[in-house]
Amino acid sequence: MAKEDHKKSEQSKSGQKKLSDHECEGCKLNSTKQTPYNELISLGKSVVQDINKGKNPKIELSVRGLSNVFYDKEAKTLALGDKTAQRFFFNVAHTKKFLQTIEVASICKNLLDSMKHASLRDVFYMAKRTIPNTKINIVDDQKETDKAIEDLEIITDFSRECLHVNANKMGSVAGKVIIEDSGDTIDWSKLGSGGWSIPSNVEEIKFKKVDAKYVVYMEKAAVWERLHEDRFWNKQNCIIMSSQGQTTRGIRRLLQRLSVEHDLPILVLTDFDSWGHYIYSVIKFGSISLAHMAEEMAIPKAKFLGIRAGDIEKYGLQKHFIKLNEQDIARLKQLSEYEWFKNSKQWQQEFKMMKQFGAKAEIQALSARGISFISDKYLPEKIKNQDWIE
Repeated sequence: MAKEDHKKSEQSKSGQKKLSDHECEGCKLNSTKQTPYNELISLGKSVVQDINKGKNPKIELSVRGLSNVFYDKEAKTLALGDKTAQRFFFNVAHTKKFLQTIEVASICKNLLDSMKHASLRDVFYMAKRTIPNTKINIVDDQKETDKAIEDLEIITDFSRECLHVNANKMGSVAGKVIIEDSGDTIDWSKLGSGGWSIPSNVEEIKFKKVDAKYVVYMEKAAVWERLHEDRFWNKQNCIIMSSQGQTTRGIRRLLQRLSVEHDLPILVLTDFDSWGHYIYSVIKFGSISLAHMAEEMAIPKAKFLGIRAGDIEKYGLQKHFIKLNEQDIARLKQLSEYEWFKNSKQWQQEFKMMKQFGAKAEIQALSARGISFISDKYLPEKIKNQDWIE
């Protein structure tokens, strides 16, 4: 949030909350919360009260900037601080964002009323219109509605999924798990070569049966396809899950639910590069942009399985190195200075070795040892020997 958009204070939200209607399965995880519907109603009432009292209508919310994010050493996750912002309607610097937040809140209320879900893109088009008697649009770009939704997450203390707003689904999962989703019973072990396509919103999913020792999450769909074709999940009695690159919120939430609700270890498999390490960091500790969602997203018990610096020499992957570029080097330096990595001897050793190599390596480099080497030897041995970083 820009500096002119807020007035810092040390006030924090207070007041006990309780559940009522318009709730979803995931929203029940925190029994002190009000419902998302009632939180939106409260927001509207507070604005109306300001108007009726002749006051400048305002919205108060926590500051989402880096200055208000800290590492909670006890919880071992990123967290949002106590600084708050006030956004006023009659303030030229605030007016448009104020209007956008109220407009998106109205859209979310209507979605909850009708028990319908909308995509992020849907919300953008539902909000995109010209203000009467002007040539000004309420929103011109989807980034504006996306930010308004993030503001509402902070204001209501509910995720966008609980507000019935979803993103595109992008991920696959397989394993001996049976779930109930929107009244349908789905067996993750009987969905062919594609597995179950992970939706953006996993809050209403009910786990009927979970037969697994752990979950292996991998950043690359191609690696997931190899493990699935080799039926690694069946042979090792585990769950395999993937996305394509950076982990989506739906996947992070599903991993977190499996970790918390079923006490399953989450093992993260990425490339030996700073971007893969960042993916692990986000899964385990949370992200700066979603620090307010750490309780529902971060997995402090997650373990980094590989690729590790030791694997490079053990499996002769040096001939498959990819030279680090300037962006890789900058990201590596940034990661090494993160508070949660800075005091870890194991992680500092990984960073040191990567810098010495001057190169990175992809998971698929293991295929040089055999098409099924990763599922027949690499992963079983590492998991058996608990060869991971906590």
